[in-house]
Amino acid sequence: MDQLEMKKQAAQAALKYVEAGSIVGVGSGSTVNCFIEALGAMADQIKGAVAASKESERRLLALGIDVFNANEVSGLDIYVDGADEINPQKMMIKGGGAALTREKIVSSLAKKFICIVDSTKQVDVLGSTFPLPVEVIPMARSYVARKLVGLGGQPEYREGVVTDNGNVILDVHHFKLMQPIEMEKTLNNIAGVVTNGIFALRRADIVIVGSTQGVQILA
Repeated sequence: MDQLEMKKQAAQAALKYVEAGSIVGVGSGSTVNCFIEALGAMADQIKGAVAASKESERRLLALGIDVFNANEVSGLDIYVDGADEINPQKMMIKGGGAALTREKIVSSLAKKFICIVDSTKQVDVLGSTFPLPVEVIPMARSYVARKLVGLGGQPEYREGVVTDNGNVILDVHHFKLMQPIEMEKTLNNIAGVVTNGIFALRRADIVIVGSTQGVQILA
């Protein structure tokens, strides 16, 4: 079984948490694309979705699913998204697709965060295999990079990438996140940082893992 099939497994399993008549929070990325495809079969059963990226919005609309602005809803029952890394405490690194800020906003609206991943995304310590994305206001890029170096990271400007919010991404390498909550707060307090890709303050409630042994649900 290849990685795509494991992603599809996890995405399909997430459908059981979607309630008829609800508005579903939808993240972004390759695993979420599998979920959106599966959600298409329920297009006539749900009220619609709130999307965390323009690309996810485009895919949802193409399947006939109404997309609401986050300002149009007071809350969501569920938010479904993937992760670049996830640890045993259900904390994540996200932002490989540069949608981390909108993902944080939509996930904060939801009562339940359902993270769908394949087994390659599971790690013991965040930062082990994937750099930490930080969304930065363009004029602050160099300043923020110096602050990240001071914290022990090696920031790299993600060339040619502009977020849906008009900002840039610094990918911070060699950041072993032993205290994810504290580091999430520290990074967000740097002037010019919009947000960072540590999802520890708002961690997942349920993790659905697709693997060669089948689907595993961690609640």
